[in-house]
Amino acid sequence: MKLSPSIYTADFGRLGEQLRDAEAAGVDWIHLDIMDGHFVPNITFGPLVAAAVRRHTRLPCEAHLMISEPERYFEAFKEAGVSRLIVHVETCPHLYSTINQLRQLDLQVGITLNPLTPLSSIEEALPLVDLVLIMSVEPGFGGQKYIPLSTQRIAAVRRMLDRIGSSAELEVDGGINIHTICEVRDAGATIAVVGSAVFNDKYSVAESVNMLRAATQQCHTDDEAEDIV
Repeated sequence: MKLSPSIYTADFGRLGEQLRDAEAAGVDWIHLDIMDGHFVPNITFGPLVAAAVRRHTRLPCEAHLMISEPERYFEAFKEAGVSRLIVHVETCPHLYSTINQLRQLDLQVGITLNPLTPLSSIEEALPLVDLVLIMSVEPGFGGQKYIPLSTQRIAAVRRMLDRIGSSAELEVDGGINIHTICEVRDAGATIAVVGSAVFNDKYSVAESVNMLRAATQQCHTDDEAEDIV
């Protein structure tokens, strides 16, 4: 399972160092949580920080735009070096046009939705995208607990993608750690966004990544989730 650590919980005073540590530990993407204080309560950062991240890692970066009117910033994030932009269907009333705009910028297209937004709102867009992100917490805050009903939503989207023969990635964001990563993998997710499970004060980045990898391997061989610690 691919790992996409979110820098939201990183130590920004050592951001370059922690990015290099994550890359050395073998993660697959770097995840940028973009919040505007309008669509979600918190404010994080914008294209300038995204460009700084790009300078400190060779890994591809994806930006999760938890912002109103995201199309206003597509070109800025493209110029910052972001490879994939993920938009919320709640903020894109003309989703087909939004997807086309991202395609014209030669960006990978991701779509996402809040935990209780019906999955039917994304169904017709599935053939047009590279990634679907299932939010397993309410967007806007780090450190939240995984919402249990997310598992059935992951499995439902997995079936929807398989039904149309889509090769789109299925990503999950929120409350993913050594205790929940097997559950989302077994439901059909291919990428886990991980924040405090990688960037924390208890373990080094490398130790945290290794524990997540070990937990994922454990679910290949163990039937009982409680054996994963």
